[in-house]
Amino acid sequence: MVVLVARTGRHLQRYNKGRRQVVGCIPYRYKDIIDRSLGDEDAFEVLLITPQRKGKGLLFPKGGWEKDEKIEDAAKRETIEEAGVCGDIEGKLGTWYFENKNGDTAYEGHMFPLRVTEELDLWPEKDIRERLWMSVREARKLCQQGWMKEALELLVSRLTSQSRRTKMDLFSRINRSSGGHGAILCLGCRAQVLTPPPPSPAEEA
Repeated sequence: MVVLVARTGRHLQRYNKGRRQVVGCIPYRYKDIIDRSLGDEDAFEVLLITPQRKGKGLLFPKGGWEKDEKIEDAAKRETIEEAGVCGDIEGKLGTWYFENKNGDTAYEGHMFPLRVTEELDLWPEKDIRERLWMSVREARKLCQQGWMKEALELLVSRLTSQSRRTKMDLFSRINRSSGGHGAILCLGCRAQVLTPPPPSPAEEA
């Protein structure tokens, strides 16, 4: 799904008990590194965008969830419209309830992780927003929405715990299959556990 023109108007906007329902994504990607711990938050980075109305801080792409679309489709659409990235959407991080700065509009926000597989050169809001890849540490400082920061922490927790489980499973399989002597097992493009070199003649003696 590639959106060339952003949706406008709110005639299809969803509401729940008077709260406007909005949905968005935290786009992320793994860095091309092999020398960091799989459980380290520095192994991946996230994408933030500038707000439409210029001001302090950054945010993750989000917008209105409309009546003619599934929630995941709405999250993908908003991410393409505002940030110009596509990818694989993953399980929802959570639901948040908040108000705008003036306190006159209530919202129900839903956030998803989106593992980015493509960055578009042209997207609907290219001329009014900038997109910036950054570390989790930078995102914590620069994101201006408190509820989005909470979603970010949930994403970090999920990705690092998944990595720890993968790492534990990897070494468990190595121990079962090779008696602890090592084997070549590739984890995507992230890391390898290499077979140790054969002993030298001196060591054998």
